[in-house]
Amino acid sequence: MISCVVNLLALTSPLFMLQVYDRVLASGSVPTLVGLVVLAAGLFAFQCMLDILRARVLLRIGERFDGQFSGRVHDAIVRLPLSTRMPGDGLQPLRDLDNVRGFLGGNGPTAFLDLPWMLLYLGICFLFHFWIGMTALIGAIVLISLTFLNGLSQRPIRDTIAHNMVRNGLLEAARRNAEVVQALGLGKRIAARWHQANAKYLAANRKAGDVAGGLGGISKSLRVMLQSAILAVGAYLVIRQEATAGVMVASSIMMGRALAPVDLAISNWKPFLMARQSWARLDDLMAKVTEPGPVMPMPAPERELRVEGVTIVPPGEKKPTVTGLAFAVQAGSALGVIGASGSGKSTLSRAIVGAWAPAAGKVRIDSASLDQWDREALGRHVGYLPQGVELFDGTIAENIARFENNPDPEAIVAAAKAAGTHELILRFEQGYETPIGEAGSALSAGQRQRIGLARALYRDPFLVVLDEPNANLDAEGEAAVVEAIASVRERRGVAVVVAHRPSAIRAVDYVLMMEGGRQRAFGLRDEVLPKVLKAGAMAPGAGVTATGSTQDNVRECADMEDPDVRHRSEQ
Repeated sequence: MISCVVNLLALTSPLFMLQVYDRVLASGSVPTLVGLVVLAAGLFAFQCMLDILRARVLLRIGERFDGQFSGRVHDAIVRLPLSTRMPGDGLQPLRDLDNVRGFLGGNGPTAFLDLPWMLLYLGICFLFHFWIGMTALIGAIVLISLTFLNGLSQRPIRDTIAHNMVRNGLLEAARRNAEVVQALGLGKRIAARWHQANAKYLAANRKAGDVAGGLGGISKSLRVMLQSAILAVGAYLVIRQEATAGVMVASSIMMGRALAPVDLAISNWKPFLMARQSWARLDDLMAKVTEPGPVMPMPAPERELRVEGVTIVPPGEKKPTVTGLAFAVQAGSALGVIGASGSGKSTLSRAIVGAWAPAAGKVRIDSASLDQWDREALGRHVGYLPQGVELFDGTIAENIARFENNPDPEAIVAAAKAAGTHELILRFEQGYETPIGEAGSALSAGQRQRIGLARALYRDPFLVVLDEPNANLDAEGEAAVVEAIASVRERRGVAVVVAHRPSAIRAVDYVLMMEGGRQRAFGLRDEVLPKVLKAGAMAPGAGVTATGSTQDNVRECADMEDPDVRHRSEQ
């Protein structure tokens, strides 16, 4: 409706010029001129107000689009890496959302809304004179043809976006690993890779820009030429006394108004193509990430963790790295998962907490599989310390409390004490309110590890999974981990500990030995460790097998715990 009124008001300028030339100049009437000026000024002011209103409406349409889809895009960015590989730095969906919102809130829709009104302006040109109308029609056809030729930039734009994703991914990887780049002297080599990707991006962007800029320049030149041509045709008709001077000037202005939407559409064609491609990617993305349906609330778990024939395929891969695992751990027990690097220990921990969905089999807590739980509800009963601890920008207290809206200060302190972190936190100048920076950059690796352990223990979750919990810890930190595992057992929870170093194994009563993604042994610790040591000693070439490091750790653990086992292994 607003576009309708705006385009009707656009007739003010040509009609005003028509009246000035044909009425005012012919009659010499100043009152008529004043009346026309006042009327035109009012109409121009009203048109200006409507233009501002239309721009604001379009901007809010873009914001509404963002509000409708931003939540799903956020979920997709967070959840898709758990099921597939994300290209680049993984944030392209957010850029796609910005592209669509920017187009909807900009001048692009205005051009397409105004295009149908070109017929009205062309019709008025024909009313002025047939040849004036024909000149305007030919010009419109030429400019519209240029608009469709703008489709030649579609592929370069798609290539530009693809190369931009690659270069952003390389730069983000370099930023995350800045310490490694600096320490190993990789700066020039990493920069060379980025410059190569950036050169491909610039080449694609240049090609797209050349096409769009070239056609845009041609359209502007043709628009000026056509306005001059219609003036020439009008002048010829005036000379032949087939039209008035007012018609000549008014038709030139009318021609400019008729072709303005075409010119605007050409200049906005590249954003339109980018928005269309972005929407196609978003549509495909949201089809992959479905909204979880309602699930039946489950009672708080209290009995067991059970793994039933689980096979796990990492996101983006086709070959499973863990196959056929099956075991159960009762409440009040702790399981130590041991094995060589690459045996699937961390993969198993991700499946146990529900980060990765098993390709086959089930992970159950109190007989209910993880997909039968609401993720928010299950998260309250799960504590997880990943191998690479990631904290969020915020305070120490917020990270421990998992960013709850109304966290319990006593529960925060209790979790920190359970992780042996309370005194460490108090040594900071602001204590629990200390900002830790992006990804915990203000903390050392050991401090991040211990705060991550406190987060895992917050509100005493039933299932606590710790992946290499003592990797960056000193003796005090390792003692805190052992005490934390013991406290989980004492309150009738289940602890799962992935460990290379034997100190954490001392606190468990069950051991799962993994080798090549398979379950080699499972049972009570004091029964499994001697068997693993004996099998490792009897295996041909045991000293150089892939499990050699694991054998050393198991032997060290056995030596620390059981003199009889140590004596048998020495024999």
